[in-house]
Amino acid sequence: MTEAVKIGIFDSGLGGLSVLREIRKQMPAQPVLYLGDQFHVPYGVRPMEEILQFSRTITRYLLAQGAQLIVVACNTASAAALRTLRQEFPQVPFVGMEPAVKPAAEQTRTGVVGVLATYATFQGALYASVVERFAQGVTLLTSPCPGLVPQIEAGNLTGAETRRILKQELDPMLAQGIDTVVLGCTHYPFVIPLIKEIVGPEVRVIDPAPAVARQVAHLLQEQGWLASGPATDEVLLLTTGEAAALQQLLPALLPEKLPVAHISWHGDQLKA
Repeated sequence: MTEAVKIGIFDSGLGGLSVLREIRKQMPAQPVLYLGDQFHVPYGVRPMEEILQFSRTITRYLLAQGAQLIVVACNTASAAALRTLRQEFPQVPFVGMEPAVKPAAEQTRTGVVGVLATYATFQGALYASVVERFAQGVTLLTSPCPGLVPQIEAGNLTGAETRRILKQELDPMLAQGIDTVVLGCTHYPFVIPLIKEIVGPEVRVIDPAPAVARQVAHLLQEQGWLASGPATDEVLLLTTGEAAALQQLLPALLPEKLPVAHISWHGDQLKA
């Protein structure tokens, strides 16, 4: 009999909900516990060691709540912590995020690709490794999109300031001939409609969430943990920020209504 194993997902804030959305689409019967560390958002401007400490504590909390597979649904946390987490929790399957440079490099026609990510993601060894392995012969134009994550966290997915930030970063890339945009931050899929409006129909926008969800399904299948049957209601969203504020934003982010609860940092520990 298939055991319905709980997936633990975490991000610096609500960005990882773009990954949760895809996991729910592909694996609706799988129980999920999501933790958004909105008290510390954004991670992208923080030191790598600090992000690693947050990630360790959150992983321990999710495991203590019964999660058996952890999705690091944050590019910045993946860059800062994924390798260490796999070493420190060797019995736990982890799925992390990396900028989708490989498919972009394979499919670009102009040989010029735009990558939108955070400062910390660009500084990490993970990004450098992906570029070295897959982007030879391709011109990568990068932008940390300063200010974009706070706009998305505030629910400003289509407003003037969000549009200004994106145009400021994308217009110079368009002038240099990009035909593909890689989203290297899990927050950014929530502004895909606005990005597509700016770049036009000839430019491909790559959302990594579907591929991440497929990898989660593969690992669950491999372990005999993939749940089948109708969609489960065993899905809970936790935030270290304001639960009511996140609940209010959810209709614009997810196709289903999910419960939200608050969890607090007490020193270097998390407590409900």
